Amino acid sequence: MIQITDAFLAFVLLTVLLSLGSNRMMELVWLMAVQGIMVSLVPLFVEQHQGMGPGGILFLQIMILIKGVLIPGFMFIALQKVKIKREVEPFVGYHASLIIGLAFIVLSAYITDRLHITLPGGHALLLITAITTLASGLFLLMARRKAITQVIGYLMMENGIYLIGTALAKQTHTQYVVEFGVLLDLLVGVMIMGIVLHNINSAFDDVDTGLLGRLKD
Repeated sequence: MIQITDAFLAFVLLTVLLSLGSNRMMELVWLMAVQGIMVSLVPLFVEQHQGMGPGGILFLQIMILIKGVLIPGFMFIALQKVKIKREVEPFVGYHASLIIGLAFIVLSAYITDRLHITLPGGHALLLITAITTLASGLFLLMARRKAITQVIGYLMMENGIYLIGTALAKQTHTQYVVEFGVLLDLLVGVMIMGIVLHNINSAFDDVDTGLLGRLKD
């Protein structure tokens, strides 16, 4: 099962790098949907979760529904309303972002090696992917101008947190209860984001968060 898990994790890393190098909003939403589904499926193939009961399987199905369908669906609706197709003039360019993403992978491997944590089934790539996804999400949040791209960065951070929980959690049910609570908060946050995006676009005819600096009392 280690090979299947590593394949899933390698695919997650690929979606992270593609997200850092893409300026197409719809492509970013699709990447987040695929990444959310892949991340949700990882615990099924981790050795410590192979004895997962019906409750754990139900939680995974709900997470896949939220990460892969509901949240991307709300973001798709928001994109249709604001009619934004591309990220223009980001704070950090796309080629530089890809290089930084690769640096995150190397740094994550170094951190994982230095932590000397006993990972389930020897899945060192699990924690490497988790740290890389978390760091890349934070970078995307800070390096892009459009509000919806920043929300995508926040979603990527949440996927990284989920993977860290998968790598380190010893009590499976506790992990999923906490994750389910986080996902519900995130779902509400995305719904609010859609309303905020619509209002920003109505006021400024754009969703560049830098324009918020023009607001006066």
